[in-house]
Amino acid sequence: MSALTEYAMLIDGAWVAASDNATFDSVNPATGEVWATVPEATRADVDQAVEAANRALHSEWGAMTPTARGKCLARLGDLLAANSEHLGRIETQDTGKMFKETAWQATYIAEYLHFFAGAADKIHGETLPIDKPDMFVFTHREPIGVVAAVVPWNSQMFLSATKIGPALAAGNTIVLKASEQASAPLLEFGKLISQAGIPDGVVNIVTGHGDPCGSALTSHPLVAKVAFTGGPNAARQIIRNSAENFAQVSLELGGKSPFIVFDDANIESAVNGSIAGIFGATGQSCVAGSRLYLHDAIADEFLERMIGIASQIKIGDPQADETEMGPLCTQAQVDHIEEQIEIALKEGGKILTGGRRAALDGLYFEPTIIECPRQDMTIVDTELFGPVLSVQRFKTESEVIRLANDTIHGLAAGIFTRDSARSLRMSKAIQAGIVWINTYRAISPIAEFGGMKTSGYGREAGMQAVYDYTRPKTVWMNLSDNPIANPFKPR
Repeated sequence: MSALTEYAMLIDGAWVAASDNATFDSVNPATGEVWATVPEATRADVDQAVEAANRALHSEWGAMTPTARGKCLARLGDLLAANSEHLGRIETQDTGKMFKETAWQATYIAEYLHFFAGAADKIHGETLPIDKPDMFVFTHREPIGVVAAVVPWNSQMFLSATKIGPALAAGNTIVLKASEQASAPLLEFGKLISQAGIPDGVVNIVTGHGDPCGSALTSHPLVAKVAFTGGPNAARQIIRNSAENFAQVSLELGGKSPFIVFDDANIESAVNGSIAGIFGATGQSCVAGSRLYLHDAIADEFLERMIGIASQIKIGDPQADETEMGPLCTQAQVDHIEEQIEIALKEGGKILTGGRRAALDGLYFEPTIIECPRQDMTIVDTELFGPVLSVQRFKTESEVIRLANDTIHGLAAGIFTRDSARSLRMSKAIQAGIVWINTYRAISPIAEFGGMKTSGYGREAGMQAVYDYTRPKTVWMNLSDNPIANPFKPR
């Protein structure tokens, strides 16, 4: 085995170990081997990071003009794009995600930073046509303060950029908690911060588990906003933690997104979209189209085509160009998927393809399609975070709307139909924060991203995300030269 890579945390511009020198291992899911060690932050380490962010907020960074802050973000975007191959290799080694995807994603993330760079000096208030004479009233927007950002292992750099970008554009400072499952990509990304001209303490990166690292960060008295992407159980704890500091909270949580195909759809396009929606990124995506609803008239043809493609997907080394699907990130995911498939079979489900681990060393699982005869089956509304698709059939528009909305989740949905009126009706009726029509998994820094129900609240990307990292201040100016009247003297 080659020598382990030893990582450190970024606090106040310095790379530091945990105060007690504790570490934990990072495992390459493609091989099952430990390849790196990462600091296990203590509460004292978290406090140091938040204090550094608070100092930076009220010093050099706070004194910068919005245009200057935007230039820093633009340079960070340029550096990210220039280092996309290196960052992609590290993310693939740490998470098992396909290198083709991680390298492309690192390049595209730069577009988000460039978007937010341009937004930095476009944040503005308004003048109010107030109902009182001789009063001039206006608002302007100020940064919220220190932001605590907690991100999961999947798409960690992307999800960090959608928090760093608007937070810094609005003038905030930030402490990022990297995922304990795969911290390395974010720590490698952190090496670009100072190169971009961003002052020490503006961006800090800590590593560790939910307790003590996560809980200390999200409940810290100097934290004004918590931006979290992850699971609902951790989100509930974060909401409880925010009772300690009254921080604003935004949550981007998991999903069990419906992928709906009508009988007039372009079948080839819909099949390809569904394949990408559930087997892309090995299904480890919050917007995975993991519930497939097929109109009864085209279901058999659709499934025949889809099974033919899914059964031929090349599984293997995620660093290799020829590989089409890599491993899962953790053993816990594999165990969870196997448990849920077993429950589905007991409840009447039928495996159409896959359903077991791939015959490879590492955390590999076959692309799996399960036909589900009933909506109330456990697997239909349980997020698996893996390459497992549940399939149901429908006959009418009203029926599929009911089925699609019968879920605790509400992040995304896909609708395939050539009927434009129907697509608009469906986009209005489906309870999801993102609706794709005749496409799937399309993203842009210009378009807001977020969910509803237990898929969270708040939005990332778009100008709304920038404003969410500000708070308005209202200013009243009395323009009259006359003295204010004595309230106790009769007129």
